[in-house]
Amino acid sequence: MNNKLSKQLSFLRIYSILLTIAIAALFYFNFRDNGKVRFKEIDVERINVIEKNGDLKLVISNKELQDMGSINGKELPVRERAAGLIFFNSDGDECGGLIYDGNKEEAVFVLSVDKYQDDQVMQLQYMEDTKTNDRKYGLQLWEYGAEDGFDKRMELFEKFKASTDQEEKGKIIKKMKEEGLLLQDRLFVGKKMSDEFGLFINDSNGKPRIKIYVDKDNNAKLEFLDDNGNKVKPN
Repeated sequence: MNNKLSKQLSFLRIYSILLTIAIAALFYFNFRDNGKVRFKEIDVERINVIEKNGDLKLVISNKELQDMGSINGKELPVRERAAGLIFFNSDGDECGGLIYDGNKEEAVFVLSVDKYQDDQVMQLQYMEDTKTNDRKYGLQLWEYGAEDGFDKRMELFEKFKASTDQEEKGKIIKKMKEEGLLLQDRLFVGKKMSDEFGLFINDSNGKPRIKIYVDKDNNAKLEFLDDNGNKVKPN
C-alpha cells in the first residue's frame, strides 16, 4: 500500500513539474516577440524604467508609491507627491517630472524642468481653484541667484523648521535671500488668476518690471516699473 502511494506521489510531482513547464512555455511563446513582452492591458501602481546597470531613469507611479527623488546623491525628505512621472539623470538626481490631479477643490497639471543638481527652474503649468473657477496656466520661469546652493538651502530650511523663535526664523529667511538661495520668479507667459493674459517679467530680486497684457476688461496694457513698483517711462 505504501509503495503504491509512493508511486502515486512521485507521479503527481512529475506531472506538476511538467505542467508548470508547459504553462511557462505557453506564456513565453505567446507573449514574447523579439525580446519584448506584450500585454493588451495591465494594472500597475508603479513602474521603474532602468538602464542595464540598474540606474533609475524614470518612475511612473501613483500617489502612494511616488518616488521622493534625490539631489547630489542624497534622498529628499519624505513628503506627499502627486501621481505622475519623475525623471532622473545619469547622476541619479531628479531632473524634472510631470504631475497631475484634480478634485472638487483644485486641479493641477504641471510639467517641470529642474536645474542640474537643484530644484525646478521651468514649468508648463495649469492650476485651477475648482470652487471659484479661477485659473492660471502658461509658461513659468524661475532663477536661483546662487550656483550649487541646494545643500546650503536645505540645511537652512531644516533650521527654519526646527526653530520656534520668529525672530530667528526671520534672520534665516533674510540670510537665504542675501545668499541667493531662494527661488526668484523671473517670467510668466500666459493667464493669471486675475484674468490677465500676457507677458510678465521680473528682475533678479523677483520684483515686477515689465508687464504686457490684456486685462479682464479687454484693456491693452504696457507697463514699465521701477524697483518700488512705480510706473516709469521706458528707457
